[in-house]
Amino acid sequence: MMIHVIGGSGFIGSALCRLLSKQAEDGFNILDIKESESFPERYARADVTSLDSLTQTITPESTVVNLAAEHRDDVRPLSLYDEVNVEGAKNICAAARVKNVKRIIFTSSVAVYGFAPIGTDESGKIAPFNDYGRTKYEAEVIFRAWQAEKPTERSLVVIRPTVVFGEANRGNVYNLLKQLASGKFVMIGNGNNRKSMAYVKNIAAFLAFSGSFGAGVHTYNYVDKPDYTMNDLVRKVNRSLERSEAIRLRLPFVFGYAVGKCFDLLSFVSGKKFPISAIRVKKFCSDSVYNTNIDSLDFQPPVSLETAFEDTVQYEFGEEGNKKSEVLS
Repeated sequence: MMIHVIGGSGFIGSALCRLLSKQAEDGFNILDIKESESFPERYARADVTSLDSLTQTITPESTVVNLAAEHRDDVRPLSLYDEVNVEGAKNICAAARVKNVKRIIFTSSVAVYGFAPIGTDESGKIAPFNDYGRTKYEAEVIFRAWQAEKPTERSLVVIRPTVVFGEANRGNVYNLLKQLASGKFVMIGNGNNRKSMAYVKNIAAFLAFSGSFGAGVHTYNYVDKPDYTMNDLVRKVNRSLERSEAIRLRLPFVFGYAVGKCFDLLSFVSGKKFPISAIRVKKFCSDSVYNTNIDSLDFQPPVSLETAFEDTVQYEFGEEGNKKSEVLS
């Protein structure tokens, strides 16, 4: 069965397609507004905001993996979250009906839970605090309605990853690692808050694994265990870089949050985006610990979290000799 990876040119999509290139017997292609650097020969331009482009590129009775999303926390205008995440879901479902697609795999986010209690699993209360989490959940509802139209025939997999990291990513984890590698890192708060994280190759493996699920709705958080404290994480990175594990500079949360508010004001006045904001400080200092029912499945992540951090740090900040293309294979 042909697999269409919508958003396959992105970070998670590229990792998934590298895996599919070895596993997918019937082939796959990449549907995206940006050409794939990894698999240009398998690329076709498609935009989730354009129903016509989806119906022209999705083939009959195929599997659709939707990774396309507006996900940054500084997206402007805010309407883009709805246009891409919500309207995009409607368009994908409409195209799926036309092409008799019977399986959709959708990457949502733990952002649908908002500032969730420690240990929140798939039954957790839906309480998003931003437009990203809100629109991700609204998209889930749309996909569930599509599945419910033919519940004994259609399969919907909803995967809610926690924060994702890995080689060649330029997200929040990379920014943290970059600060640590530069020696300019400042710990805000006591550093005892814990973070659930997910390694990109492990998520790709679970996405591929979920392609075998039968009819019904299958919802899973994706988390790689254990959950490190910020102090643990900083020490592990420093150890990988053969530096002192000591955390030299610390700021109380109240002071750090005030600094974030100042940058918010400056951003509002100047129209510029800054890497520091009040919401980012709050997220940094909050516990973000999730549980998952994946443990009940016959799935084993291929890479331990310890190895994943070591590989990522060495790829990005180790000696040049360590930056090998095999890391991404």
